[in-house]
Amino acid sequence: GSSNDLVISDRSAWLNHGGNPRLCCGIPMLLKKITVGICASVLTVGMASAADLSGKTVEWTIPFSETGGSAKWANFFAPLLSEALPGNPTVVVKYMPGAGSTKGANWFQQQKNGDGTVMFGSSGSTQFPYLLDDPRVRYEYADWNTVMASGTGGVAYLNAEDGMLFDGTANKLKGKKFIYGNQEATRLDLVPALAWDMLGMDVKHVMGVKGRGGGRKMFESGEATIDYQTSAAYLKNSAPLVEQGKAVVMMSWGALDENGDIIRDPTFPDTPTFKEVCEKTDGCQTSGPKWEAWKAFFAAGFPMQKAAFLPAGTPNDVIATFNAAFKKVVNRPDFAEISAKRLGKYPVYTGAAAGKALQKALKVSPEAKQFIKDYLKDRFGVDLK
Repeated sequence: GSSNDLVISDRSAWLNHGGNPRLCCGIPMLLKKITVGICASVLTVGMASAADLSGKTVEWTIPFSETGGSAKWANFFAPLLSEALPGNPTVVVKYMPGAGSTKGANWFQQQKNGDGTVMFGSSGSTQFPYLLDDPRVRYEYADWNTVMASGTGGVAYLNAEDGMLFDGTANKLKGKKFIYGNQEATRLDLVPALAWDMLGMDVKHVMGVKGRGGGRKMFESGEATIDYQTSAAYLKNSAPLVEQGKAVVMMSWGALDENGDIIRDPTFPDTPTFKEVCEKTDGCQTSGPKWEAWKAFFAAGFPMQKAAFLPAGTPNDVIATFNAAFKKVVNRPDFAEISAKRLGKYPVYTGAAAGKALQKALKVSPEAKQFIKDYLKDRFGVDLK
């Protein structure tokens, strides 16, 4: 028939059109046939005219506190987005922390204002509960319109005293007891938690910390003796602690190369990755189910960690306007320089590429999911059935 009758039933074909995988790929939904007409918001945005946002205020809600990496990320992009949008609207970052970011995500799921004044920013800590079938999740990524996505990294560090024992391996740290301020077991904190357990370290997790900023404050006060921050927060708040001799860098989580292998984080090229430290530490293995589960959730939480969305039902012209604005931001001559200083050296995706990057982050094997569910139950008493 005509192009309007085209049915896309193949996942790869759908993704080549910039589609959203959760809608059609069966993760865990059943594979569905989706007509191009249903998905016009993705396929026709390039043909839509620009929306004028003169005199309006765009409220960009972040489901975390104002002290963490997501806050740094959104506040970096907000003024640049304001400049790039037609009419130069005011872009205000708002915070809605709670329930491991599911409070804010559940709120956004209910938003129907598609005039461009409502935006949402998610993180790996929003993706993890979704991937792990957390019962608090009432949101569906397939319903949202992705307009930008970006990667980040993470750095783990020790206090000055314990840092003296770190020699590129965790062997001399195994007799020590560490305290870590943990936001919640199902959030990004599961990446450092599992890493430290794999290294044979004895880490006590103080649960319920408000954002990674809260964990850093515990570290600064001496309540915690080990910490990790995502790149933006590390660069602004933790790197000075290292420079002052109050903290010692242990490792980064690394980055993924084009083959999916872990390499050094380009923002921290002199810092060994967890994989490197694991390989040198007695008893730590970079193969097998535990390693594959750690790598899978690292890949789900960091290379494409943060994304900006417009709500379900947003008109094509508004989606196209935001896609074009974020592309304009990324294409600024000074973008690479200013973003590297504030956020680190990571890819930023716009338009259909942003949707594809999100799909990749949400693609975790059933085996890895089950391993993490079992780990969270055994380690933290969190039962995700």
